[in-house]
Amino acid sequence: MSSDLDKDLSRLVVEPIGIVRTSLATKVEAARQPRAAQGASAHIELFPGRNFEHALEDLSRWKLIWVIFWFHHNPGWRPKVLPPRSTSGRKGVFATRSPHRPNPIGLSVVRLEKIEGLNVHILDADILDGTPVLDLKPYVAYTDSHPDAGNGWLDDQPADPVAAYAVTFTPRAAEQAHWIETRTGLGIDERIRSTLALGPEPHPYRRIRRLDDGMQLAVKEWRVRFSVEGREVRVASIASGFREAQLASEADDDVLRAHREFRQAWGELG
Repeated sequence: MSSDLDKDLSRLVVEPIGIVRTSLATKVEAARQPRAAQGASAHIELFPGRNFEHALEDLSRWKLIWVIFWFHHNPGWRPKVLPPRSTSGRKGVFATRSPHRPNPIGLSVVRLEKIEGLNVHILDADILDGTPVLDLKPYVAYTDSHPDAGNGWLDDQPADPVAAYAVTFTPRAAEQAHWIETRTGLGIDERIRSTLALGPEPHPYRRIRRLDDGMQLAVKEWRVRFSVEGREVRVASIASGFREAQLASEADDDVLRAHREFRQAWGELG
């Protein structure tokens, strides 16, 4: 039989204190952990009118802080997940850092760069733009650091963080990327580099797949063909992901129009 206390705790209300602002717009762009973010900058905009100016006092004396946030792009959860690092199948979600959790709460240790008013500037950010922030706490080395804690099932996997792959473009691919950025405003060059630098192996979350004649990365409606030699990824070409019939349709939205122009300019179709 449940008690009154159990009933009170059956549903909790959480109110964000601010929003993350960063260039990271999608999950594939974000590093898996802050240590792999390599100086990526962001800032947290705390909401005005709630006395957070006083709450921030003395925080600047800390080098590292915990950011506790809400995985707002993950509406559901999974009891077993396949982490990017796992080479031995799915793991129980409580044994992972997966964002697909019963309560989609995330936490990251980031470097505190500076505080300007209600803006908290951080480095090594692995958090997406628009993420609701629930709390900030100082990282206290003597109690938060446990060097002998072990690595669980990660001891059976390759070392982490894995060194980034070098990503290069052929002249044709570089020209195509520039055309797409100029015509559509999509920063496809950086999207390709940041995704493939994490690893070029087939991956559903990063939208990488193996084809009969090579490898392909999907960036929105574009299809990027690349090859891998050692720790170097070479981007060969970019193509439209729309089929001929779709491009020949009477639909005249901006996306299809850009892909038609690309097809005429480059003769490429995914």
